[in-house]
Amino acid sequence: MSSLALVVAVGVAILTGTGAARRLRIAPPVLLLVAGVLLGFVPVLRVVHLPPEAVLLVFLPVLLYWEAFTSSLREIRRNLRVIVLLSTFLVVATAAGVATAAHALGLDWGPAWVLGAAVAPTDATAVGVLGRMLPRRIATMLRAESLVNDGTALVIYTLAVGITLGEEHFSVGRVAGLFALSYLGGIAAGVAVTFLALQVRRRLSDPFQHNLLALMTPLTAYLIAEATEVSGVLAAVVSGLWVGRVSPRLFPGNARRHVQTVMGFVTTLANAALFVLVGLEAQSAVRGLDSTGLAHGLLVAVVVCAVIIAVRFGWLFTSPYLIRAIDRRPQQRERRLSGRPRALMSAAGFRGAVSMAAALAVPHALPSGAEFPDRDLIVFVTAVVIAVTLLLQAPLMPRVTRWAGLDADGEAERERRQAEIGSMAHALASLPEMAAKLGTNDDVHRQLRTEYDRRLRVLRDGDADTGPDEAAATYEQQYADLHLAVIDHRHDTVVRMRDQGEIDDEVLRRVQDGLDLEQVHMTQRRGNDTQALAGLLRDTGRVGADDPRGDLL
Repeated sequence: MSSLALVVAVGVAILTGTGAARRLRIAPPVLLLVAGVLLGFVPVLRVVHLPPEAVLLVFLPVLLYWEAFTSSLREIRRNLRVIVLLSTFLVVATAAGVATAAHALGLDWGPAWVLGAAVAPTDATAVGVLGRMLPRRIATMLRAESLVNDGTALVIYTLAVGITLGEEHFSVGRVAGLFALSYLGGIAAGVAVTFLALQVRRRLSDPFQHNLLALMTPLTAYLIAEATEVSGVLAAVVSGLWVGRVSPRLFPGNARRHVQTVMGFVTTLANAALFVLVGLEAQSAVRGLDSTGLAHGLLVAVVVCAVIIAVRFGWLFTSPYLIRAIDRRPQQRERRLSGRPRALMSAAGFRGAVSMAAALAVPHALPSGAEFPDRDLIVFVTAVVIAVTLLLQAPLMPRVTRWAGLDADGEAERERRQAEIGSMAHALASLPEMAAKLGTNDDVHRQLRTEYDRRLRVLRDGDADTGPDEAAATYEQQYADLHLAVIDHRHDTVVRMRDQGEIDDEVLRRVQDGLDLEQVHMTQRRGNDTQALAGLLRDTGRVGADDPRGDLL
């Protein structure tokens, strides 16, 4: 019963926390952490804890898979060297710096390295939100870093936990071999599982089955990788990148839409639940600390935050000079970043879901039955580090972005417009042939051609006052608004017919299903075009950076 109470309590906390955050214009994770802390005061919830293995297995694979699925493989390839350096050497440097500082403050080396590994990786979800306001290259580097660095951090984490439990022994050769095996094995596991999943999915048409396989693929890849003692994180990331690349060709449109809806809900829920759980565990950790231990924990947390920030700034302002000394090719010089963009990337080191999951997954006891050393302190410090990045760093990022002069470059929007123009023009050229092949009525043919001609003209030309991009976005938004008004009117009419006994409830539901599907489609279309218009207004200076019409975050 207590486990069911925890599920209900976490659900209520997510519902109220996200709702309050939207009204108060506060980052939802902040209120979710607070809600988790408050739940810790409920007596029935104090004794409930998730099994450590369940945290990593249930939450991480799906979260990482979906972040990888929605990433750009092309941009990752273009910036691969920087991403690899950030996601490996920087993570090791951060974990080492935190471990050294924590050991100097009284932790044994094993727990100190566990803490360092937990707080070393950045969070893909938080970086994804920030990426909307950045040039695509920088956003891609930050997002890809946060995907791959989880694998590095969890290798260090696994080794540190194993040493503390007495199951591992440290040596340079052992660490190097473990890293190589973990990375290569994780990639192989992800490739093998994804290949088999794709062979099955390409033969399916049922959206439910696609949804089920979309959830099972990262979980299976992660489970097999972990069972063979390689990186489950990289297995899930490789799977997401591959499926995201081939899904436009292999899967039907209705299956893609269902999967996007379900996976979007699942990943959002999982992220929110992790923040509530870490707040609950942090409160539990505080109860396990006496007044002296709490003061010591706060000191460790402050020092760890300072080390994390210092190491990231130090790395991003020194590693480029090492690269320049090695690689002097002209194309490399063209891709170099100046000081302000590097300062922005340094300030974007948010911590989140992976750090929470790693901290919560620390075992409660050693094989001897004794408590895991400083587990409560590790959970407490990790929670404080996450809270600091959310409460202090995140609110400053818009100002840092403006100071760096790196507003969104609009490159993705220009490519989107180019794709729409190209696809419409090609479709119009082929329309007579398609209509003849299908035996389409001439009136239908003319109506569709008129609609596409009008949309293509707006995309290409715009008008004298607005320009093509803004005109196209305005046209689409007005079209969607009118279409939604018509749908609402039709819905009211069929409900009134049901109330007056002209049709029964079954007929109403069948008509309503079609209207609801149409409404969802037009609502999404209006949302996308409103967001595009807001970005265009801000890019062209028609609204300020703080104007709510241009606020996409």
